[in-house]
Amino acid sequence: YIGLSGPLRPFLVSFSEIQPWCRITAIFSQSHNFLRTHHFSTLSTQKLMLPRIEDAKSSRSLRTVCGVLCVVPVSYSVCVFCPQRELDATATVLAHRQDESEQSRKKLIDQSRDFKKNTPEDLRKQVAPLLKSFQSEIDALSKRSKEAEAAFLNVYKRLIDVPDPVPALELGQQLQMKVQKMHDTEMENQKLRETLEDYNKEFAEVKNQEVTIKALKDKIRDYEQTLKNQAESLAQEKEQQLNNDYAEKERWVWPVCLFRASLQMCVTLESTQSELFDLKTKYDEESTRAEAAEREVDSLREQLLSASKSLQLATQIQKEPDMAVDVVSRSSLEAELGGKEREMMQLVEDVQRLQASLSKLRENSSSQISQLEQQLHVKSATLKQLEEKLQEQGDYEEVKKELSIFTCKSVRLSIPQDSSKPLEVLLLEKNRSLQSECASLRIANSELSGRYAQLQLEFSGAVHTSTEQKELILKLEQDLSTIQTMARPPAEGADLIQMNTIPEPIKEVIGLFSGSPQMELPQDQMDSLLSIISSQRERFRSRNQELEAENRSLQQTMQALQSELDSLRADNIKLYEKIKFLQSYPGRAGGSDDTVMRYSSQYEERLDPFASFSKRERQRRYLSLSPWDKATLSLGRVILSNKMARTVAFFYTLFLHCLVFLVLYKTAWSESVGRDCTTYCAKKFADHLHRFHENGDNGDMWQ
Repeated sequence: YIGLSGPLRPFLVSFSEIQPWCRITAIFSQSHNFLRTHHFSTLSTQKLMLPRIEDAKSSRSLRTVCGVLCVVPVSYSVCVFCPQRELDATATVLAHRQDESEQSRKKLIDQSRDFKKNTPEDLRKQVAPLLKSFQSEIDALSKRSKEAEAAFLNVYKRLIDVPDPVPALELGQQLQMKVQKMHDTEMENQKLRETLEDYNKEFAEVKNQEVTIKALKDKIRDYEQTLKNQAESLAQEKEQQLNNDYAEKERWVWPVCLFRASLQMCVTLESTQSELFDLKTKYDEESTRAEAAEREVDSLREQLLSASKSLQLATQIQKEPDMAVDVVSRSSLEAELGGKEREMMQLVEDVQRLQASLSKLRENSSSQISQLEQQLHVKSATLKQLEEKLQEQGDYEEVKKELSIFTCKSVRLSIPQDSSKPLEVLLLEKNRSLQSECASLRIANSELSGRYAQLQLEFSGAVHTSTEQKELILKLEQDLSTIQTMARPPAEGADLIQMNTIPEPIKEVIGLFSGSPQMELPQDQMDSLLSIISSQRERFRSRNQELEAENRSLQQTMQALQSELDSLRADNIKLYEKIKFLQSYPGRAGGSDDTVMRYSSQYEERLDPFASFSKRERQRRYLSLSPWDKATLSLGRVILSNKMARTVAFFYTLFLHCLVFLVLYKTAWSESVGRDCTTYCAKKFADHLHRFHENGDNGDMWQ
């Protein structure tokens, strides 16, 4: 930048204010404009082919030395399997760029000739070194771009004919999944066989107890029937009792409400009276305090008068000869007088404040008394209104009877003449009957809707399969119509019988793929056979996909059924617990059936005292541990339960051991070095004493 001048200064900018990629663009654009303005003729097109810096993935190191740009490639990323479209697009882009570079080359040649003609000699000499450096750098860049394009085209030519490995990989993955599924199904079949054997054993054991099971079942039925009858009778009695209680409570509810309202009014009246009494007591206390304050003010005034008299006496004593005593007594009296005056002012302020608070209290108490009196008047008025309303509503029973008659007519109840049941019971019975009818109708509707949906699905599936079968038949007929049967010489032995049972088109296909030299098919028959095989392959593929989808749906249903089976097993265990609880009552014979015996073992395992005892012992031992033992146990469980935690703990322990060994080695080495240095220094000191201070001269000893 220092050695350049003239027209080169405008396109050398301050690089500290621009980003690296912006610096490249600025230098390229300004240098290009400068070359177009001054028309250099010595530049070739290849020397000005600048690469476009747009790819952020290719990392490049940028260096600028005295305005000269150097672009050094660091790494290249090569993609082995590229999509066909991306490769074609890249090839077309490279072709377009080559065309553009040819056009720009012609333009630059013309501009360089014009620049050579119109530029003076001294300016060309000044610009020549810079142009040469630009030319060399651009030559290198163009050479590198050509090599990269050639390498890309070679790779493109080699990769263009490579087949796509994705279908083969997908097929391999599908086969692997099928093998895994077959292995899983074999394991499941083995487990199911084992469970079936266990069930057969249990069934053989239970089959011997059928007689006792039947007797116990009969007893259980009888007991359930008796319990049901007792529960129904108790429910009817309880319902009748509740209806009677409801009628009695309804008869007495209105007077009780009125009585409660009157009691509430009395309570509020008493509370207002107590508040009024409290306000009066507060008013009396404040008045007594005000009187006491007035008395204190009077006493302070008397003290002030006595102090003024003492001050007058002090002024009279001043005329006596003893001046020192007079000065002392005067100062003490003045100080006492000032203190009394301050106390008097404070008491006056207190009296004023108490009078103001007393006036406020009087105002507040008067306002509260007026409010309470108004509330009392309002409460008394409402009490009178309620009493009048109670007197007016004396015909409550008659209105109730009329209402019952009206409701009977409205709901159209068939009440028998000799029925002594109240209206509420009849309404409840009618409601129950209507609810039962509604539930039965709802169940029937749901069953019919489910049956209709199932029939609809079956009909749609049948229509779909029939259309597919028709299309398949038509296609096969068209394919078979194009095949011409060929006569074959009879074979000997059993092969003749086997080949006579095979249809003619299939025999042609078998002969084609077995490589028989006697059968040669024309080209049209080969094409028709190929179309048949391809269509059959497509049909097999679609059928395979359908079977896989059906297999997945069956697996999902099997998982759902397994979860439902687990939940039912848990529910059955709970039901067995309830049965055991019912069997514990006296007067019931203990018994069991096949379902009870099936879940008794599981229930007993859950109630195993040894298992619960071992669990309690483990909990007790854990609680008796110290806090650091608990922390160590928890940390060990966490580390052993996770693979990543175990790996981290192993490497951490290894690192700590290495660190400890390194520290010990360094400490031992430093101690050995210090010991060697000490012995060496002692030896040198002894040699020095022996050599220079052999006679024991004190002066020489301290030199």
